Amino acid sequence: MNKITHFSWAALALSASLVFAQDYPNKPIKMVVPYPPGGVTDMATRAVSAKMSEAFGQAIIVENQPAAGGVVATNAVAKVAPDGYTLLSAFDSFATNPFMYKGVQHDPLKDFAPISLMVKSPQVLVVFPGTGIKNMSDLLKMARAKGDHFSFATPGAGTSSRLSTELFKQYAGIDATLVTYKGGSQAMTDLLGGQVNAMIVSLSLVLQHIQGGRLTPIAVSSTKRVSQLPDVPPIADTFPGFEAQSWTGMVAPAGTPKAVIDKLNAALVKALNSPDFKDKFTSQGVEVVGSSPEAFSEWMNKESSKWSQVIKQRKISIE
Repeated sequence: MNKITHFSWAALALSASLVFAQDYPNKPIKMVVPYPPGGVTDMATRAVSAKMSEAFGQAIIVENQPAAGGVVATNAVAKVAPDGYTLLSAFDSFATNPFMYKGVQHDPLKDFAPISLMVKSPQVLVVFPGTGIKNMSDLLKMARAKGDHFSFATPGAGTSSRLSTELFKQYAGIDATLVTYKGGSQAMTDLLGGQVNAMIVSLSLVLQHIQGGRLTPIAVSSTKRVSQLPDVPPIADTFPGFEAQSWTGMVAPAGTPKAVIDKLNAALVKALNSPDFKDKFTSQGVEVVGSSPEAFSEWMNKESSKWSQVIKQRKISIE
């Protein structure tokens, strides 16, 4: 194929993509959330989907498909036609599942096209007030004294909460027991009841309990203090280099035309930056982002590289 012919085919492909994008969307879009209803990912997805639907003049149908930490739904979306009519709301475990779960049939960095990082949420290390722990020094002293009799709750084997706890145990050099639950509701119930001692979890999920005095915050997982808890120091103040955040983003199957990705990105970022969305989620301790596809791709690469090392070092494997 000569250069002129190659250029012609490239020009035709670009032209076809632009024409497709101009007509996009001309039918309803399905937004798959591979997690149960009620969490930050689900709530943020439903909020932006409503605004994007209004902007596009087409319905966006949010469909929850929770199973195997999101692996089943993600495998399925990776194989659908890359036409912009089936999208995936990706949680932080999206970038780490392939390193933990058997049966993963997708590569998050190759089989999906990033649209935008939507929101980030720092995590917070909280304890049951009955422990008497008031600060990091207290926690480390008790955890080291009790060994595996000191316990951390986590809402699932493959969750960011679990990975953050594994990373904390590694930094702190403690042998605390990790109690894994099938969801955040039971984990929170047992923490509030004192059946477990501590938990590292998204700030948005425990802020009300902290404000009500039902949980004691010890440290946040971000590198800086957060406005909702100005008196609570970062874990990194004790263990330099420690950082962990929960996040949610939107992706499409790889091969989706760039013009469609750009159209989705513009509508999504506009929805994220709407005053009512920002006010609602910022008040819950969630940072609203809204990024370019390229910046989101860079973020996922960084997350994948970092947590794959933790998973390997901690020998984490899920059937």
